[in-house]
Amino acid sequence: MTAAVTDRLPTTGSTSAGPAGDPTRLRVRALRWEADDVLAVTLDHPGGSPLPPWRPGAHVDLHLDDRSDADAVVRSYSLCGRPGLAEWTVAVRLDPASRGGSRHVHERLRVGQSITVTGPRQLFGLDPAPAYLFVAGGIGITPLLPMIEEVVAAGRPWRLLYAGRSLAAMPFRDRLAGHPDRVQVFPAQEGARLDLTAAVPAALAGLAGEALVYCCGPERMLTDVAALVPPDRLRCERFRPRPVVPDADTPDATGDFEVELGEGGPVLPVPAATPLLDVLLAAGRDVPWSCREGTCGSCETGVLAGVPEHRDSVLTPAEQAAGDVLFPCVSRALTPRLTLDL
Repeated sequence: MTAAVTDRLPTTGSTSAGPAGDPTRLRVRALRWEADDVLAVTLDHPGGSPLPPWRPGAHVDLHLDDRSDADAVVRSYSLCGRPGLAEWTVAVRLDPASRGGSRHVHERLRVGQSITVTGPRQLFGLDPAPAYLFVAGGIGITPLLPMIEEVVAAGRPWRLLYAGRSLAAMPFRDRLAGHPDRVQVFPAQEGARLDLTAAVPAALAGLAGEALVYCCGPERMLTDVAALVPPDRLRCERFRPRPVVPDADTPDATGDFEVELGEGGPVLPVPAATPLLDVLLAAGRDVPWSCREGTCGSCETGVLAGVPEHRDSVLTPAEQAAGDVLFPCVSRALTPRLTLDL
């Protein structure tokens, strides 16, 4: 899964090494099949050094080649192991339409190989709540699994609705097997298709208090869950960017603008057909990046002046309205000039 996209409220107790953390060379310690076409990759430090701490919902970026230009293969994946261990684990489903990320992991990674990893980065943290409902679609279980295990350790009530193509295609069922009274599995090809309109209200009715709902899966699942849960109780992470719907009352942001690199710094043109990120990289600014779709959060950059036009799928509406950060891989400007904290 390419980590994706978070509609989030500010999290508490999250651990992050800045927007993307420092690149580190790690070793592929183990590869394990978790389900059909799902490969778990376990990484550790070749010298035995401890890895930075992380909390459930965190992501890391895997640098899958040695390039640093726009064609580099960098992909973001959810950490799905257990916090506190001297290793990190991600799970990658082979995407038939892979642009090089999942295919590289499945076909080229080998035990003992060295790989550059950036992170961890927290965009999908577990907020305090009296109870939790988790809704997962296929590989969407990966960010939710460590959350569930933290909730179990805290003794909080919870439920999981877990949908997939088939039982064989649903990873980490072994780590959920000890909770048959709390986990409902829906393999569609075995005739158990998840009816969210019935299952979500029923699950919430069985949970005391104002339960938070955490959902990760395909866009249709997220849309359906969003229609059933109040926005302040829903936390979602997406596989793909949300469609950008132009607002008739918003000035056009598709044309040229200027970017100032720090207050009083160089001012550069940003042509209409050129991503802001490309202009920053060409100017020698070290802006981390991964997805180029506004989904992973790697390139988060502070805004000192000007009004950004947000096209990301990471910030909440309130965070977008604040206008103090943007994601230059997709964002543009509603004012003639933006001044960035670079």
